[in-house]
Amino acid sequence: MNPKAAAALATVLWGFTYVVTTLMLPPHPFLISAVRAMGGAIILLLIARQLPAPGWLGRLVILGTLNTCLFFSLLFVSALRLPGGVAAIFQALGPLFVILLGWAILGAKPTTLKILSVIIGVIGVALVVLKGDAQVDFLGVLAALGSTLSLALGGVLMNRWGKPPMGMINFTGWQLFIAGIELSLLTALMGDFPSELTSTHLLGFFILALALTAIPFVLWFRAIAHAGAVTIAPFFLLVPITAFALDAIIKSVVPTPFQLLGIAIVIAGLLLSQKKIPSAT
Repeated sequence: MNPKAAAALATVLWGFTYVVTTLMLPPHPFLISAVRAMGGAIILLLIARQLPAPGWLGRLVILGTLNTCLFFSLLFVSALRLPGGVAAIFQALGPLFVILLGWAILGAKPTTLKILSVIIGVIGVALVVLKGDAQVDFLGVLAALGSTLSLALGGVLMNRWGKPPMGMINFTGWQLFIAGIELSLLTALMGDFPSELTSTHLLGFFILALALTAIPFVLWFRAIAHAGAVTIAPFFLLVPITAFALDAIIKSVVPTPFQLLGIAIVIAGLLLSQKKIPSAT
């Protein structure tokens, strides 16, 4: 699959996470994070059936912590403390963080067009999801920024260290497994357990682990490995847009003209980010 198509599919799948979480899972964010990571890890490692490549265990711990453990846990903290629209704005800053980190760590100086395209995308997301009465919580903002920065740094470090000497399914599975252990310990420490689990909860956990974690993370990491974090980062703007569209469909909410304009702006920014211009000589 083309790397950009893989990135787009991954982000659209991630956009389903909010709907599945709110409709099918218990309100226990740390437990959800732990099951999501460990469930996805088990599925992928049963397919790969390989140990980590020699010399990569330390890097897998760092990447698993950044791409999954910190990302999941801080994301749910921000979701609990911030209105959904505000949280989505900070998620939309992810591509900008990737561009700046790529410049600092990889020496990949961004073009003005690339930065402008991401800013346009953030404005579009704001028009779609932000409400005028949104309240800002300081700890929620820090958590949202932390989750976005964590995933951005993980992607840039993947580029820094190069393509891993192992299959992408194995590479993703071990990252999720390491994060699953960390999140399980955090869940136990917080005592974040439901009094009972229903069949709907179990089905929701399975969908979350397979369709919304194992598959999209393999696609996302493969896209980074082949096209680079800076190139595919703007596709992350599709996450809040997908979540909004699904929410509107399920709740039969008719989008406002500003929201439709926001969607068009996001798509324009995404297309602009992929436009190649000749380098000055």
